[in-house]
Order: sequence, then structure tokens, then C-alpha cells
Amino acid sequence: MQLRKPISVLVVIYNKAKEFLLIRRADDSTFWQSVTGGVEPNESLLDTAYRELKEETGIDARALGIEIKDHHSTNQYEIRPCWRHRYVEGAKINTEHVFSICVPNNIQITLDPNEHTDYQWLPQSIAAKKAWSASNQKEILNI
Repeated sequence: MQLRKPISVLVVIYNKAKEFLLIRRADDSTFWQSVTGGVEPNESLLDTAYRELKEETGIDARALGIEIKDHHSTNQYEIRPCWRHRYVEGAKINTEHVFSICVPNNIQITLDPNEHTDYQWLPQSIAAKKAWSASNQKEILNI
């Protein structure tokens, strides 16, 4: 396994009814989140957002002709100690680049069961309260 640099994307997904998609992590049943993921070597932030969206939800935005919006903003947070072994040595702070996408109301979600076990479409305020991380909560409310 290649160790990750502490740079990631957050992709907030919502539909035309202003419902927000949250997915539950397989390794922590209390951890609900939007799509997140680390940047691979030689991959742009936007390419990471498209890749992670497809891997985690099955939504192939490029094939559907749906644009992911780059918010040109970042959040920094402490990497959970239980996840630090995945990162390059000494990494304790992650920089998260924010993206969002508006999808059709009836879009099909296909989760990777190794990463996520459930999903919910929720109204904005409820999704923000349910999201585990403070940065995810903030970005849901900023849409």
C-alpha cells in the first residue's frame, strides 16, 4: 500500500430537491460523510473528485455530463490517530479541497461495501448535523 500525502478532496453531493447525500463508513458505523478521498500521484484535484465520486457512489459524472464544481477553498483538520498509518511519516494535518455536484433526484447510488455500508438523502440542515466532521458540516451548509 502506497502511503498517502495529507491532501484530499471533499465532494458534497446534493440533488435538485436540495437533499444531500451522506454515506456511512464501513470501518466506523457512526461516521457519516460526503465523498472524500486522497489525491493519487500525478492526479489533479478535479480528477480526484471525479474518481472518488465514481468509486464511492457509482456516479460517473463525466459520462453523465454533470460538472463537479470546484469551490477553490480548503479546510485543514487533524488526521484521526487511527488513520495516520495510511499517510506519509509525520503527517498529522490534512488539507481538504472542496468540491460539490448537483445530481438528478433519481440518480442510482452504488456503494463499495469495503468502504461504505449505507447512504441517506437528507435535507440540508439534517445532513449537516449528521455529518461526522466539522468541515463536512460547514461545507454542506455553504451550498
